Amino acid sequence: MGIRTLQETDNKQLAQLIKSSLISAGLDKPGTAYYDPQLQQLSFYYEHLTNANYWVIEQQNKIIGGVGIAPLEDLPEICELQKLYVDNRFQGRGLSKNLMDTALNFASKYYKACYLETHTSLTKAWHLYEKYGFERLKQPLINSEHNAMDLWYYKKLI
Repeated sequence: MGIRTLQETDNKQLAQLIKSSLISAGLDKPGTAYYDPQLQQLSFYYEHLTNANYWVIEQQNKIIGGVGIAPLEDLPEICELQKLYVDNRFQGRGLSKNLMDTALNFASKYYKACYLETHTSLTKAWHLYEKYGFERLKQPLINSEHNAMDLWYYKKLI
């Protein structure tokens, strides 16, 4: 079980993982990643961005987790941590931490800070972000398509 860069052949499985995770959290609604237009083709989305990447964890040819880093619109020194998901059956094994370490290590090479959006109902997620030194913001840094998200975090990388 290792972390590797997302490939085109992973797109369908990854989209299913993200959608099923959002359904189980009651977040399969507009304003969430569930309705992202690029969700079915994430490998193409990340491959066409500068200083961006998406990593997956695979076990027995099945995608069980993933996370992305992408530039934050109009703020070139800040990246966004995106779409951190781990299959419910594999949570509690440190996989989210492995994904966070990979993403933040990459981000620190290109950016001065990292931003993310999440939801108050995703308590495991925001507890993880706070353990990594992300600080809660009072409002979003950008007007995002993910307007159903109600928690925003920021972390200096240098």
